[in-house]
Amino acid sequence: MTRYMLLAMCLLSVPSVPWVAAEEVAVKTGDKIAFLGDSISEAGAGHPGGYVQLVISGLKANQIQVEMIPAGISGHKSNDMLARLERDVLSKKPTWMTLSCGVNDVWHGANGVPLPAYQKNITEIVDKAQAAGIKVMILTSTLIGEDAANANNKKLDQYNAFLHELAKEKKCLIADLNADMKAAIKPAPSGKKPIDRQLTSDGVHMGPLGDRLMAVGILKGFGLNSDQLKKANDYWLDVKDLARVDANRALTLRQYEKLSALAHSRGQSVSALVHDALLKAIDDLLATSP
Repeated sequence: MTRYMLLAMCLLSVPSVPWVAAEEVAVKTGDKIAFLGDSISEAGAGHPGGYVQLVISGLKANQIQVEMIPAGISGHKSNDMLARLERDVLSKKPTWMTLSCGVNDVWHGANGVPLPAYQKNITEIVDKAQAAGIKVMILTSTLIGEDAANANNKKLDQYNAFLHELAKEKKCLIADLNADMKAAIKPAPSGKKPIDRQLTSDGVHMGPLGDRLMAVGILKGFGLNSDQLKKANDYWLDVKDLARVDANRALTLRQYEKLSALAHSRGQSVSALVHDALLKAIDDLLATSP
């Protein structure tokens, strides 16, 4: 079995499990889903390969037609999201709200939000949404750099532990994207230096495989089973312009998976692999020209 097939299986099997177990898919045709978050959510709604759009298309692949309400703004923290909750979410009367918040609260350091204030802000966001009749799925915060042991991620673990407690207390669904991301990052081949940017474009914002990981976690949280997740993934694999690499060449996710497996075997990032291949192709082309 090829490495990229193993990665796909890994992404479809990582443990995003709701506190509230559902015997059927929690989202129904006609529902509206608001995606409250920061730049990861803003980008996730902005192109076909973003996690927000993948959630929508993954549901569609399973004959569930829902309306997307983008509510991500770059740089926002829990206090910012609380301040605009009415405008960007409550006033639009969604059926569901996914809440993705915590990266900037930690990453911004002295300009971030300390844990006690974060707990207060997030609890108030959830309480207000539920009081308005909106069902909530909490997303644990994804990594800040693809090294789970760095200082930011150790601090972020405390924020995510709170999210688990809150989801249980408030009976929210939860998608443990932080755990999913940690499980999906592969160690470097023997003798090679650690590979960065396996799932992200810059250590924080998602690349194609990171967006898919997030979408799979959310769909699992909504109760999609393995067959339904496979339908979603099969649809995503052949969507044109879903994944981009250096040289601005649009790829299908199927093509990107194969590049990712080859890059990993060589101890490179996909960008480095494509960059090297492009330079070689240019050299070969120039060598054949008169």
